[in-house]
Amino acid sequence: EAAAAEVALLTPVPNPFGASARLRFDLATAGPATLRVYDVLGREVARPVDGELAAGRHTVAIDGTGLAAGVYVVRLDADGRTLTQRMTRVR
Repeated sequence: EAAAAEVALLTPVPNPFGASARLRFDLATAGPATLRVYDVLGREVARPVDGELAAGRHTVAIDGTGLAAGVYVVRLDADGRTLTQRMTRVR
């Protein structure tokens, strides 16, 4: 897949989510990237990505079965940028 023009964190699908959600993001250049999920108290509840990735579009799945219903923040750190999205877990 072609390299993205810039770093982007797309809206989680579906949102709100039940048992699982897909997180999609684009990287303009290859390099280290970290994708974390935080609860409303700022506690990290998942880290589906932590390492070197190629440029382009990436998709990771989040298993929501162990998460309480509520709002979560997804944070992408890559290429010197930090991007966030909100997602909501429903039962």
